[in-house]
Amino acid sequence: MSHLYLVRHGETDWNRERRVQGSTDIPLNEMGRVQAIATGRLLATRRWDAIYASPLSRALETARIIARECGLGEPVVVPAIIERSYGEAEGMDHDSIDARFPGNTPVPGREHWRDVSARVVPALVEIAERHPGGEVLVVSHGGAIRSVLRVVDPDVIHPTIENGSVHSFRHTDGTLELVHFDDPIERASLEVGTGTLEVQNPAEDRAD
Repeated sequence: MSHLYLVRHGETDWNRERRVQGSTDIPLNEMGRVQAIATGRLLATRRWDAIYASPLSRALETARIIARECGLGEPVVVPAIIERSYGEAEGMDHDSIDARFPGNTPVPGREHWRDVSARVVPALVEIAERHPGGEVLVVSHGGAIRSVLRVVDPDVIHPTIENGSVHSFRHTDGTLELVHFDDPIERASLEVGTGTLEVQNPAEDRAD
């Protein structure tokens, strides 16, 4: 058995503006770096075996900050845990999306959440299997983390996945189980400032 702690990256300017990021590579802003430091210092109260990250700069920089605070080496980049692609909706706010793609209008290029789960969950299982009995940090994105929750905890509608928040999972025999959404280890980090949604509005799935 091993444990994975999934961390959402710190805030970006697009988060603050409530614009959909998806696979667009938007960097952390200063608040995002403050959040990453706060989360890193909180996590530094525990011992960690490794840290992994999405290749997008907002996640990778968050992971590097956390790694520095926790005394870990360079994060291992895992392309499969990159954020969901939102196609032509990327860069738009939710009002603009609703106006351009009303009702059940498909969004061209948007990745179905099941496809996101199909790449993210096996990647997390593989990470866990590299560290049997280990405690591992994985820095990813709101949409990617939510895709995991929709598979391992499908009967629960979880609230906002905040920037810098930590969510713990248990790996046993090739399967993942949610331990804590907003794990108690990370509550102090949220006092630094809450982020906005990457895309957490249930309406964003209406065209899938």
